[in-house]
Amino acid sequence: MQKRRWRWISLNLLRKLLMYAVCVIALVALFSVHLFPSSSSIKVPNFSDAFKLPTQHELKHQSWTRELTPPHLSKGKDPLSSHSRQLVGAREISDYDKLWKRSLNSKFEPCIEPSANYTSPGESRGYLLVHANGGLNQMRFGICDMVAVARIINATLVIPELDKKSFWQDNSHFSDVFDEDHFINVLANDVRVVKKLPKELATASKSKKEFRSWSGVEYYEEEITNSWLNHQIIQASKSDSRLANNYLPLDIQKLRCRSCYEALRFAPRIEAMGKLLVDRMRSYGPYIALHLRFEKDMLAFSGCTQELSPAEAEELRMLRNNTDNWKIKDIDSKEQRSKGECPLTPKEVGFFLSALGYPSNTPIYIAAGETYGGDSHMAYLLSRYPYIMSKEKLATVEELQPFINHGSQLAALDYIVSVESDVFIPSYSGNMAKAVEGHRRFLGHRKTIVPFRKIIVRLFDKLENATLKERNKISSQIIDAHKKRQGSPRKRKGPISGTRGMDRFRSEESFYTNPKPECLCQRETPNVNTSHIIS
Repeated sequence: MQKRRWRWISLNLLRKLLMYAVCVIALVALFSVHLFPSSSSIKVPNFSDAFKLPTQHELKHQSWTRELTPPHLSKGKDPLSSHSRQLVGAREISDYDKLWKRSLNSKFEPCIEPSANYTSPGESRGYLLVHANGGLNQMRFGICDMVAVARIINATLVIPELDKKSFWQDNSHFSDVFDEDHFINVLANDVRVVKKLPKELATASKSKKEFRSWSGVEYYEEEITNSWLNHQIIQASKSDSRLANNYLPLDIQKLRCRSCYEALRFAPRIEAMGKLLVDRMRSYGPYIALHLRFEKDMLAFSGCTQELSPAEAEELRMLRNNTDNWKIKDIDSKEQRSKGECPLTPKEVGFFLSALGYPSNTPIYIAAGETYGGDSHMAYLLSRYPYIMSKEKLATVEELQPFINHGSQLAALDYIVSVESDVFIPSYSGNMAKAVEGHRRFLGHRKTIVPFRKIIVRLFDKLENATLKERNKISSQIIDAHKKRQGSPRKRKGPISGTRGMDRFRSEESFYTNPKPECLCQRETPNVNTSHIIS
């Protein structure tokens, strides 16, 4: 009887020990996944119905720009998701706020309504045909400018033709990328827009024009309107940068904003897929959208060869020499980089993010095309930040299939995820960077960190042989250099002092990078007795 009792006690103890051992193994496995993830271990989860594409019926009336504040940062909700809490780790909440929260901005809001004396479009004098040139965002800027030009010259705008001959070789039509009917309806009180020329004018002669860059209203009113004397159709061969950034009538500037931020909505299929990618990124917590311009076309155009092999540098040189539209052929890569005129490399981006204080398990969305050289150039960044995602990782092959081989549509998906991100960081100041920064300013000055590339590359080159103390100093220098480069409200920058002619216009900050003050106004606040407040 005594032996049986001891045997029962021994078995019970053994069972408990085994149970504890299983629990310990499970906990170790859990912590190893969350605290020390490898790039190969990070997989997209099997998403629930909430993370799946809507049906065709549900697509109608959906818009990803509906919310000014992401759900996980809106009022009444805990801003720290489970992943966010892991991301913060031992950091104080104040440090978390420095990394993720935009600067306080309760004073500015969109103000794009026309003035009291603004009238509906009068009788049209003819039709304006537009060829929108360049990539997605260059075409966006151009289309919005041409809406304003149509208003100035009292023309009926024919839905613009998108560029099909540029580097991207995309055969998309306007309706493939943008919501055509929405565009026409929103602008009904500003400009008459039609989908096609009337049949009777199909063979009519056209006044073909290449509008002068950065022109004011007077140029269009005095020179271009003369074309109506002999023609019913004016054909614009280019659309980009055809309007000045500054000193235009206020109603024209507000019309540009209505065109860009209200009328020019993406096609329903693109909006739905973009929103889906945003939801999937948010399932990881707050995220950075990184516009990594380490792409073949960008490197060839800029002549930047930092961290490339001699064979890669030669391939890019040949591409630049064989591309007729790129006028500058002989470029000194080292000089370009020292002046801050090269896109940051993936390695430099990894250094920059670490210096700012973003921990290694920060979710990052790569908003760009294929990285030149693939994994060989991404290795360092991936080793530091393994939670790197892209549309190809977040979506299935079947979900992305409709957009493949359509560069503008793929770029539109990246645009949506970038505008909706918690932090946007462009590695180069191209058209996408300008467009996203401007849109984020319009939606409430969301946090956009614009790298001071000239300082970053200089400090990066010092890093290799630096001591730990020097590395900490370098990190502080990076933080200090970017305190005022995070998307806080400010007026648009004018031309660089000393520049003349077209270079003067070229050096101005783009209207679409910062639509303040014309389209962002100070919100009225109730009168409050502040006599008791100590400043």
